Amino acid sequence: MTQPRTILKVTGSDRIEFLQGLITNDMERLSSGPIYAALLTPQGKYLSDFFVLNDPTDHKAILIDTHADLAPGLFKRLSFFRLRADVTIEESPLKVLRGTGEMPKGAVRDPRHSDLGWRLYGETEGQDETDYDSIRVKHNIPEAFSELIPDETYILEAGFERIHGVDFKKGCYVGQEVTARMKHKTELRKGFVRVALLGPVCPGTEILAAGRAAGKICTVAGKEAIAYLRLDRAKNDLSAGDTIVVYPA
Repeated sequence: MTQPRTILKVTGSDRIEFLQGLITNDMERLSSGPIYAALLTPQGKYLSDFFVLNDPTDHKAILIDTHADLAPGLFKRLSFFRLRADVTIEESPLKVLRGTGEMPKGAVRDPRHSDLGWRLYGETEGQDETDYDSIRVKHNIPEAFSELIPDETYILEAGFERIHGVDFKKGCYVGQEVTARMKHKTELRKGFVRVALLGPVCPGTEILAAGRAAGKICTVAGKEAIAYLRLDRAKNDLSAGDTIVVYPA
């Protein structure tokens, strides 16, 4: 199923510096291609994730490609932080087409993982017949609303370092202090992992470990799933409904 997307266009002489102080990734990497990043609350919780790239139709603009349901909140937050910066934020008419076959002219690679293929920004939207959920489950790549829940998810529990969505050398951004503390001073006790399923199970089903709550099933693809799991309880026998859950998969 095609994920609905909205593309925001950011212009103005302060556009790079403006975004650099807000998002989790380093805007200096943009010269090498698109980057994947997130906007967090001051408490370090996820608000939205998105791709950032140079506008192929306007060399003085930056595009932000996000889930359509996240776009209004993202626009509002970015506008709030704009203050007196020379920055204009508006919705772009461009659309995104994605696929995993031969990369068409003008397309860019998905920065999260090579298996996720390419993204082409232009007049056409949609995707090819690729089963993206299977790819995401195979590589444990979270997605908005399936795993990434606004005001709830911590990006390190979601593996953002592994999927190139956060930079720990870039300097300050909203939520940076909490994220850095989780990186350097604590051992993660919860997180998204790939699990095997010995029977059918629906997304959202609670995972039990020896009768105790241990997490939930998120995206399911065949006999595997992405699960949010309490890692300290994962050594016990795991189940979801009537299905045995195996971790590691």
